[in-house]
Amino acid sequence: MATILDSLIGSCVNKLQGIITEEAILILGVEEELRKLQERMKQIQCFISDAERRGMEDSAVHNWVSWLKDAMYDADDIIDLASFEGSKLLNGHSSSPRKSFACSGLSFLSCFSNIRVRHKIGDKIRSLNQKLEEIAKDKIFATLENTQSSHKDSTSELRKSSQIVEPNLVGKEILHACRKLVSQVLTHKEKKAYKLAIIGTGGIGKTTLAQKVFNDEKLKQSFDKHSWICVSQDYSPASILGQLLRTIDVQYKQEESVGELQSKIESAIKDKSYFLVLDDVWQSDVWTNLLRTPLYAATSGIILITTRHDTVAREIGVEEPHHVNLMSPAVGWELLWKSINIEDDKEVQNLRDIGIEIVQKCGGLPLAIKVIARVLASKDKTENEWKKILANYVWSMDKLPKEIRGALYLSYDDLPQHLKQCFLYCIVYPEDCTIRRDDLIRLWVAEGFVEVHKDQLLEDTAEEYYYELISRNLLQPVDTFFDQSECKMHDLLRQLACHLSREECYIGDPTSLVDNNMCKLRRILAITEKDMVVIPSMGKEEIKLRTFRTQQNPLGIEKTFFMRFVYLRVLDLADLLVEKIPDCLGNLIHLRLLDLDGTLISSVPESIGALKNLQMLHLQRCKYLHSLPSAITRLCNLRRLGIDFTPINKFPRGIGRLQFLNDLEGFPVGGGSDNTKMQDGWNLQELAHLSQLCQLDLNKLERATPRSSTDALLLTDKKHLKKLNLCCTKPTDEEYSEKGISNVEMIFEQLSPPRNLEDLMIVLFFGRKFPTWLSTSQLSSLTYLKLIDCNSCVHLPPIGQLPNLKYLKINGASAITKIGPEFVGC
Repeated sequence: MATILDSLIGSCVNKLQGIITEEAILILGVEEELRKLQERMKQIQCFISDAERRGMEDSAVHNWVSWLKDAMYDADDIIDLASFEGSKLLNGHSSSPRKSFACSGLSFLSCFSNIRVRHKIGDKIRSLNQKLEEIAKDKIFATLENTQSSHKDSTSELRKSSQIVEPNLVGKEILHACRKLVSQVLTHKEKKAYKLAIIGTGGIGKTTLAQKVFNDEKLKQSFDKHSWICVSQDYSPASILGQLLRTIDVQYKQEESVGELQSKIESAIKDKSYFLVLDDVWQSDVWTNLLRTPLYAATSGIILITTRHDTVAREIGVEEPHHVNLMSPAVGWELLWKSINIEDDKEVQNLRDIGIEIVQKCGGLPLAIKVIARVLASKDKTENEWKKILANYVWSMDKLPKEIRGALYLSYDDLPQHLKQCFLYCIVYPEDCTIRRDDLIRLWVAEGFVEVHKDQLLEDTAEEYYYELISRNLLQPVDTFFDQSECKMHDLLRQLACHLSREECYIGDPTSLVDNNMCKLRRILAITEKDMVVIPSMGKEEIKLRTFRTQQNPLGIEKTFFMRFVYLRVLDLADLLVEKIPDCLGNLIHLRLLDLDGTLISSVPESIGALKNLQMLHLQRCKYLHSLPSAITRLCNLRRLGIDFTPINKFPRGIGRLQFLNDLEGFPVGGGSDNTKMQDGWNLQELAHLSQLCQLDLNKLERATPRSSTDALLLTDKKHLKKLNLCCTKPTDEEYSEKGISNVEMIFEQLSPPRNLEDLMIVLFFGRKFPTWLSTSQLSSLTYLKLIDCNSCVHLPPIGQLPNLKYLKINGASAITKIGPEFVGC
């Protein structure tokens, strides 16, 4: 159940509440039908929790839920369509719709067209109301209990009350195993290709142990090259070789063949030693057929694999595998109570017996124990509350695959409805893929999963969702980033999400799809070795696809793509071999997120202005794109525009009209005369109206003109601004003039950020002194500070006065000859 029905109905009810009295709806004459639709949804919504629970075991109830879900998807589409068509009529009408909706003053053809549109929308809504009436009369509906979801909105509460638990709290067994494996590695490090294996069932801690071995300081000093490769069940040879090349710092092109990539590895590794971890190996041929030959050029090497299967280890040539055993009840109990952060010894003893029962239910699997621990962490620490967990119906469910029964499913079932769909949506990323927090929360916002809270940006709410999923151990933070801004999904948890989403989400080569599993398809992650993504047709039936993403391969897409999939909310074509976006892009009226990063496009069609629902537009790294269409300033709901690292030199005036814009990655400073529609950049004054900015990249600041003190402080009142990049351009000649230096110092001084700023980067600043606001305690929330190539400043700012600074990076400060006591806050 890829989308949680309760949340989908709630979203539709809220949308209807917001638009029913809007002029765009009144002009269509469908207000009464929409009110009926809203009431029917509210009537059914009370029974959804019971239906979704019973649908897991009862196929008849499952089919009823599926029937209702299709109707709700249609409702969501119709609401969008009504708003879109109503707005078009409203904008084209010659008189105020409050006075008259008649066709006076319009041409006969225009009048006829308006009537036809109203009739079409009205018919769709009436048909949907009839369908909902049939659903409510079905015999299944009569058997459902009227229950409202009992989940409280515990997002911020759980996030604040819990710390992220270390992957291995118990330690003794893993530390012993780690020392043993490190010793084996050092003993055999001179051998040509010595193989080791960690073997155990899913969720038992193989990867955790391998990470401890891989990060051992002795091993880091013993090999020339260190590589960690995530293999996964359906690996792509090219992606494995690409991963390896990246870890040994070798550049390659995406279109290079497997043979060419192998040759590059061979050249890079020749006469060197290496330590290679192959994590989650399902087939021996990843070594025998793919990596063995190129790595043979090395003088010596150690290969450590993790796998569930002894046969795989034997086929690769492992002589002495290490088997990871299930946790004993005593060790499992220690992991459980430490994961809950119970600090009172008496409390530990009081809960011990019931806790050991729960551990035994988890089958001794560390992953199961850790996820159930976070369920318990949100409950009262009493025996009665824990007994309720033991008595939960989930433990007796037998229709789920064995690997994901019990604790794993219970940890999902315990989530609030809005978090369930966010968790399930993570499977639109490939297996073992690193997931960036900011990318994921944008996808959640675009799909409409994020609840609206007064005075809080949707992105901030979505970030809370992200951290709660991490806190519940349903997403695993990548250790490299201490702010947990990147994560992964454990393969067993991904298996759970894939199973629950199996009807709506397809992962693989779309050409393998057949008619009988396409009608309910809503999301595709295309993974193919072919050079073109092709999705089969269903004859006369429409494929109501909402999300389309691809694994980053050099692919093209079929020419009819933009005409066929008009219900898309998320279209991610990043890094595909796409050279042109057709004008029919404007027909994708439901689209919220369009990602064209790294494509080969040279223009964006003006028809993009019709996408009134578009919230995110990604145009970074488009090396052939030199201008933005003027229609971009009509995207009234745009929340993010990304144009960094794209050589755009023609910009439409009016970016300041996009009042919901909160993420602007790429704001080249420039301007033009008052009567020019296109200019070489944007005037800084356009920032004045962008009150919701959360992230901002200002480029080419040397081109700005200093303003008077009365109107210059453009950023100080941006209460949402958390991340700010201030960048100048590298000079073409040797030095800037004195006037230029004075000018840039004044500009930076006037860009005083708000107190809530958390992340600041200054790049290629050529003034001789940093702005004074960096020399005060004004930036009390600043956590990250990066000063890059500020080569003219002779003194560092008093960084020691920044009380919350955790990360500092200084590159290229060639004019600084000494560091004084201000660096440490004296």
